[in-house]
Parts: sequence; C-alpha cells; structure tokens
Amino acid sequence: MADVWGDGRMSTVDEAFDEDSLPAPPGATGALLRSLLAPRRARVAVAALLLLVQQAVIQAGPMLVAYAIDRAVPAFRAGDHGPLITVGAAYLGCAVAAGAFQYAFILASAHVNQDVLLDLRGRIFRHAQALSVDFHERYTSGRLISRSTTDVESLRELLEEGLQELLTVVLSFVSISVLLLWLDLGLGAVAVASFVPLYLLIRLYQRRAGQVYRARSTAVAAVIVKFTETMNGIRPVRAFRRERANEEQFGALNRRHERTNGDALLEMARYVVGSRLVANTAVAGIVLWGAYRVAQDTLALGVLAAAVLYLRRLYDPIDRLGMFLNSYQSAAASLEKIAGLLAQTPSVPEPAPGTEKPLPPLASAQPGRTVEFDGVRFAYRTGGEVLPRFDLTLPAGQTVAVVGSTGAGKSTLAKLLARFYDPSPDASDAPGLEDAAGGRPGLEGAAGGRPDREGAAGGRVLLDGVDLRDLTTAELRRGIVMVTQEAFLFSGTVAENIAIGRPDATREDIERAAKAIGAHDFIASLPDGYDTDVRKRGGRISAGQRQLVAFARALLADPAVLILDEATSSLDIPGERAVQRAMDTVLHGRTAVVIAHRLSTVEIADRVLVMEHGRIVEDGTPAELIRGTGPFAELHRAWRDSVVGGGKVS
Repeated sequence: MADVWGDGRMSTVDEAFDEDSLPAPPGATGALLRSLLAPRRARVAVAALLLLVQQAVIQAGPMLVAYAIDRAVPAFRAGDHGPLITVGAAYLGCAVAAGAFQYAFILASAHVNQDVLLDLRGRIFRHAQALSVDFHERYTSGRLISRSTTDVESLRELLEEGLQELLTVVLSFVSISVLLLWLDLGLGAVAVASFVPLYLLIRLYQRRAGQVYRARSTAVAAVIVKFTETMNGIRPVRAFRRERANEEQFGALNRRHERTNGDALLEMARYVVGSRLVANTAVAGIVLWGAYRVAQDTLALGVLAAAVLYLRRLYDPIDRLGMFLNSYQSAAASLEKIAGLLAQTPSVPEPAPGTEKPLPPLASAQPGRTVEFDGVRFAYRTGGEVLPRFDLTLPAGQTVAVVGSTGAGKSTLAKLLARFYDPSPDASDAPGLEDAAGGRPGLEGAAGGRPDREGAAGGRVLLDGVDLRDLTTAELRRGIVMVTQEAFLFSGTVAENIAIGRPDATREDIERAAKAIGAHDFIASLPDGYDTDVRKRGGRISAGQRQLVAFARALLADPAVLILDEATSSLDIPGERAVQRAMDTVLHGRTAVVIAHRLSTVEIADRVLVMEHGRIVEDGTPAELIRGTGPFAELHRAWRDSVVGGGKVS
C-alpha cells in the first residue's frame, strides 16, 4: 500500500500492528453476517418489499412527464384539461406515496439494524469471556474494545445507510434499464453499454479500498490499545516520567491513523471523479443523439425527456454507491476482524457433551479434596519447559506453601490447578502465550484440540481422581477458587463484590463471611457500609482491605480447594497480619496451595515445596526444612536476619 502522506514510516508501524492479528478463516465473515441476518429474514423481507414499492412509485415520475409532454400538453392546448390535471394529481400522489413508503422502510430497517448490532455486541462480549486466560494475556483489552466499539460502529453505518443505497442503486439499475429499453431500444442500449466502464471502476475501487480499510481498522485499534494501556498504567507512567515517550509513541500511531484515513479519502475521490466523468459523458452523448433524432422526427420529445430524467436518476446514485462502497469496505474490514475474534476457540475447552464427569461427594468431616499432578508437562512455544515432568500429590485438607525464585514454575503450577491452562500435549511445539516468566505457555491448539489422555504426553491434573478436563467449568469453579495478588474488585458495592463468590447468597451470608474474615469492622465504617460503592477496581479502599474482601468472597464460595497466588506480597506488615488472620479462617480444613514470596506466609502451611526450574527440590514441614541445610533454610535465615536488622520483609 502506498504511503500517500509520505513520511516513510508506514512499514515499521504496519509490522507492529499485524503482530496480534487474528485472521478470519475462509468464509467466516460471510457466515457471520448470514447468522446475524438469518433470524430476522421476515423483517428483512418486509423492509425490502417496502423499498421495492417505493422505487416503483418513484420510477413512475418520468413516465408521467413523458405522457404530459406528448399527450397532456397538446390536449390542454386543444381545450381538454383533464389529462394534464390527471397527470399532476398522479405525480403528486407518487411523491406522497414515495415519502410514506420511505418512512415505513426506515422504521422497519431500523429495528433490524439495532437487533443485529445488539446481537453482535453480545456475541463479542460472551465469546471474549469464554476464551481462556492465555488468550487475554496476548490479545489486549484495547483490541477487544476496538472490536466491540469501532468495528461494530462501522457495521452500524453500513446497515443504517449503506444497504439502502445499495438496494436503491440495484433496483434503479434494473427498473430504469428495462424502462429505457422499452421507451427506445437505441437509447436504452447506449445507456446500458455505459454501465461497463462504471462496473470496471467499481471493481477497481473495491480492491484498492479493501486494503485501505483493513489498514485503517488496525490503525484505530492500535490507537485505542495505546490509550488504554497508558491510562491503566498512569501511576508508573508518572513515576518513571514516561509522558514524553508515550506522547511520541501515541503521536506515531495517531499519524498512522491519519494516513489511513487520508488513503480512504483519496480512493473515494478517485472513484467519485471517475464515475462522474463516465456518467456525464454518457448523458451528454445520449442527449445530443436524442436531440438529433427529435429534430429528425424519429423520436418523441416526451420520450427523450423521460429518458434524460431516468438517466439522471440512474447516474445520480452512482456517488451514493461510492458512499455505500466506502461503508461496505470499512464494515467488511471490521467484520473480518470480528469474525477472526469469534473464530478463536478456548484452549481449555469444555468436555464434549456426554463425557463430563461429576466430582465425588465430599466427606462430611473433610471439606478438602485430594489434588494430584500426574506426569504433567508444561512448555513454552519458544521451546523452554516450565515443568519438564511434574508429579505431586496433595492430600485433602493439607495447606501447601510453594516457594522458589522467579520463573521456578510456582505460578504455572497454580494456573494449571485452576485450569487457566492445560498440560502441554507436546513440549517441543506447543503453541502458547507469554506468561510472567517471559516464555509462552503451551496450549492445546487454536482449533481446540485435546491431547491423548491415555498417553504420557502432557499428563493430567486430578481432583479426587477426576481429570480437570472432564469437569464442566461450573463444576470446576465450585471446587477450586483462586485468590490473586491483585484482589480485583468490580465497580459496585462491597456486598456485591463479596457475593461474586456465591451470587444467591443473602445479606446475612455475606456479613457472616465478612465477620469470619475480620473485614466486618472496616466495612461497617465505610460511608454506606456494605452498600458503599468501591468504585473502579476498588480504588476507594486500601490494598489490604481489598484483599480481605477477596478472602470473604472466597470463604463465601466455600471451595474444597483454595489457591492463594502471592496474596500478601503487595501488603504492608499490618495489612499482611490482618490478611494472615483471615487466611487461617479461610484455609481451615480445605486443601490449599499458597504461592509465597514472603516467608512469613509460609508459617501457616502444613507442608513446604521449594521449586527450582520446574522441579521440587525440597519437600517437608516448615520446621523440618528450617533445621536443614537446603535452599529453604538459607532463604529463612536471610529473611530472619532482615527482620532482626529492621529491614523490609520481602
């Protein structure tokens, strides 16, 4: 694509944009559009019928003019006023009827358009939520926002304006061609022949504009991504004085957006000039030839007048056809991107219908479940393995702390247990996505394939003997809950955020969970108590308070297995102690995996696992490992010295 604005940086930016593209499978775009329109066939047919009738009424106008010139005016001169009055009344009636049918068409099509857009936005939102965590680690929220806003808006413009223009042009072409050939075969043949260069011009515009609008859609998404990323990270931006660098990067993306808009306008200008040249040349030629024939008495003046009116009605919409093509190319590029998104399948799919298994009933005296990692392997797409081969059994009701250096595989273990990922089917070529350790965790494949359960490849993660891949998502989430370092809270009240753990919980249940965690006092002191809006991401309350709310949520959910992924690493000492007291309540009797950087968190564990390079190098109780000479003893001594010396616990 040419860089028509000439600053020479298009190729570099384009490469960056195409990094995260999701190409739509062949035919996916058309299939998506058909699936959106299919449930609304009847209303689409009614709208098309209204437009057809409107066009029939409109096309009667030139015929009435021809009749007036050739018949009604001579009759009027002869003293017969009836024909002219009839023609005038008929013309007025056609104008009123055309307006009425146009109004009815707009109402009918508006209902269809809004239903389609409502359906499409809902599909994008539902599908984005259903996709696995690994997808969202690569495909940024800014691009998802672009798909559900800018791209859907492009389709709205096509449905509300473009389709009417297309149908109008098509109906005009067919009806006027037939009428011209019926009025005069010669004039009609010349008019139809002029459509050939117009068709070639339209095809050229479609091809060139398609490339431009795909680039424009990508450029818009890049601007949204950069803006969203910067605003979400405004604190580090200000802390590290990234304003100028971000402004330069945003400026480059913004200029790229400007260039793609300029390319679109340029292609539109070329089309409009070319189509008008062809149309005006054809009209001028037909008028001159028709006038000559009128002078030779081989063509009636009324027929020539009607033919010219029809030609103007035929060629005038050519510019509007350009606007339709403009909207169409923009919408086609947007639909292609939406179809690419909707074609993505979860890398951790639901079990096939009929193959799902339930968890066995819990023992009444033991709320925990047994967890087993059986020959689990997990690989990066770049080739590095996080878990070469991993075997581990966690008895029901045991609290296990997992420690180790960054990249040792601790968080990967937690994510496999939460089934954010599945074990890699083949460590050598498993596709995947970047994780916190800098690699790409293996997936089962973009097509949603699943590894052979019977073979050793990949291994299994079992909950009370049931493979996690055989559990429905609802069953899995009832059995396993994960509390992360971020303790994300949604906009809404404190009570609503706690109730996420069990949506059908009563206010008494919510308050009971908060009291058990030790969060009731601070919640009651908020301006509206449990009805206080925590605002965006829980920004109205402190990090420690957000973590307590997250623990109350987990306690209310009452899972058999609880995963705490560095749940206290961002807290100060008082906040950590408050959360640790809450942890004692939440973990009681449950199977728990605690990913810890702070060794103070390890003290509550029954068992400690020390990981290095995806392997367990130490396994024992905290007291046993402290008395030893291994890595954990060294970590504990360093931590103890930092506490005694007044250093910061880390």
